[in-house]
Amino acid sequence: MNNLNWSDFEKVEMRIGTVIDAVDFPEARKPSFKLTIDFGEEIGIKKTSAQVTVLYKKKDLLNKQVVAVINFPKKQIANFMSECLILGAVNGEEVDLLQPSFKTKNGLRIL
Repeated sequence: MNNLNWSDFEKVEMRIGTVIDAVDFPEARKPSFKLTIDFGEEIGIKKTSAQVTVLYKKKDLLNKQVVAVINFPKKQIANFMSECLILGAVNGEEVDLLQPSFKTKNGLRIL
């Protein structure tokens, strides 16, 4: 495991966002959804692919607040360009999404 210093950690932009759309992503190699996430006025809307189909249905994801890294470079996944990385605890094929305990303003930074 590589140790980070505080300066390294501060480079990671983890923000709160609300899922506003979730659709199937049949072109992905592993079962996935395409998610559209609202990060508030300052950051705006970003899209991502998420392998969360074991624990979540599309309707369960709508209006769910999540934590995502928003400053990675865009990544092409099949025919889709992912703009952020949604965070979750991974146990094999199960991904339990990280989320705030209370309704939180979209775009708030995680520190």
